[in-house]
Order: sequence, then structure tokens, then C-alpha cells
Amino acid sequence: MNDFTNSFWPVFITVIALGGILGCALLLWITSKIKSNSPNGDNTNGHVWDETLREMNNPLPRWWVWMFIITIIFALFYFAAYPALGNYAGKLGWSQVGQYEQEMAKANETVAPLYAKFAAMPVETLASNAEAKAIGERLFMNNCAQCHGSDARGSRGFPNLTDHDWIYGGNPETITETITNGRIGMMPPMGAAVGTEDDVKNVAHYVLSLSGSNHDAARAEKGKEKFAVCAACHGADGKGNQAVGALNLTDNIWLHGAGEAAIIKRINEGKTNQMPAQNVKFSAEQIHVLAAYVWGLSNTGNSTATETTP
Repeated sequence: MNDFTNSFWPVFITVIALGGILGCALLLWITSKIKSNSPNGDNTNGHVWDETLREMNNPLPRWWVWMFIITIIFALFYFAAYPALGNYAGKLGWSQVGQYEQEMAKANETVAPLYAKFAAMPVETLASNAEAKAIGERLFMNNCAQCHGSDARGSRGFPNLTDHDWIYGGNPETITETITNGRIGMMPPMGAAVGTEDDVKNVAHYVLSLSGSNHDAARAEKGKEKFAVCAACHGADGKGNQAVGALNLTDNIWLHGAGEAAIIKRINEGKTNQMPAQNVKFSAEQIHVLAAYVWGLSNTGNSTATETTP
């Protein structure tokens, strides 16, 4: 609970938590002080049902009272030991992140022997190893499929991993680096740099012409000169630059949508994509097996290089 960005909520939680405990203690104390006030002097409260059924006014059982008191004391000790009061970290130093990291370290230690035998094997060999492939597939399904899909073909904004269209490169070393450290791809808004709204539209048609997509030839010709603004990253020929993650604009694979409207939006608004680093979750040996599985998706007869993301 120590990641609040507003000071109100830690105070609010602290008041609610301590108020509830102190309220229970106060209620217990008040009820213990209430004297029996039976109107008939027979230890009943005067309520009668079915002629003879009377409600008694007996005190709470001692064992129940003590259980209640013990529960209150336990709650106070718990609040002191664990982060249960707003930003208070607790005397034991426990945290969700620490617990997660501890469990992950223990799990990695348990499976380390399983991955050890794969560590010295090259990615190309692992991609054809049935056991390594099965393990890599499970890692992928549990951790990568949420974005790239269970078939690894991606979707809008998430790259297809089964073709040969790689943003940063598809060799084993680059795939391993990508999984390990993650990637942050950013295209800044370029509308103002390109020029007027009409200039942006012309550039969009020139981009469409690079991949042989339907376009207005006259507008494409006008947009060719303005494309120089984009060439700094995508290259004069529009084939992209894997060193900086600039997309290839000459194929028919569109990561963020195809067509005039989609390209104009991208020029005007830019785009930032992020793949989180996985080295906080996986050991180097696990990443090695996962990289082999991903590399194998586009290098073992599963290539779909002409596929277009709509």
C-alpha cells in the first residue's frame, strides 16, 4: 500500500482500519457496562412471543468475550507488523513485490536443472528440439500470447512473430536481446514537420505507393519530396532501419493499420509502443529457450511474410 500518489487515501484507509478495531473495542466495553433492567425483575427484557416465549437478558458468554478481545489484539499486532495502514510499511518489511520475487526465485531455482541442459545449445538447435520447443511454447502461452496472440500472429499494434518482418531484427541474438531488455518504439508526431494538411495527405499516398497499395499517383508524386522528413528514420527508400526500430514501409505489412486514414493519423499523432523487459521474470536460461521458440516460429516452415495486419 506504499505506492499511493495522493496523500488522502493513506489517511482514509488508516482511519477506517483503526476506527473499525477501536469501534469494536468500544462497543464491547459499553455492552459490558449495561446493567440488566428487567421490567418484571425476572431477567427478561419484557418481550413475549407465543404467550410463553420470553427473551432473556443474559450477559455475553465469557469465552465469546475473550475470543473477541483476542481478535482485537491480534488485529493491532497485525497492523504493526504488516503494511495495513496506508503508507506504513510494517515492522516485518513484508511487501507484495518482495513476496513475488521470493517465490519467483524459489521457482527458478527449482526448474534450473531443467533448463541447464539447454543453456549450451544454440537457438537454431533448440528450435527443433521437441522438449525445448514444448517448454518454450508454454512460456510463450503464459506470458507472450496476451499481446502477440496464441498463434503468435499478433494484432494491431502487436507484431506478428511468424513472418520475416522484424522491427529490430530476427536473428537469435536480437530476439534474445528484445525479450531480455524489452523495447520502446516511438514515432513522434510529424504533421507539423511535413507541412500542411494537404502535404500530410500527399505523403500518406507516397507511403502507400512504396508498398504497391492503392493510392493516388498524383498525390504520391507530390508527397515524395516531403517524405524527406520521414527518410531520416525510415530511409530514403522507405525500407526502414532496424537499428532504431523504424518500420519497413515498402512491404504490405501494417502494424498500426493500413490505408490513407491510418497513415495520416500516424503522421499527425505519432505512436509509442512498449514491450516490457522479461529479465525480471525469467532467468537467462529460460529466455534462451523462449527465444529459440520465437525464432523457430518464422524459421521452421511457419512463415507468413505476406500477411497484412488490417
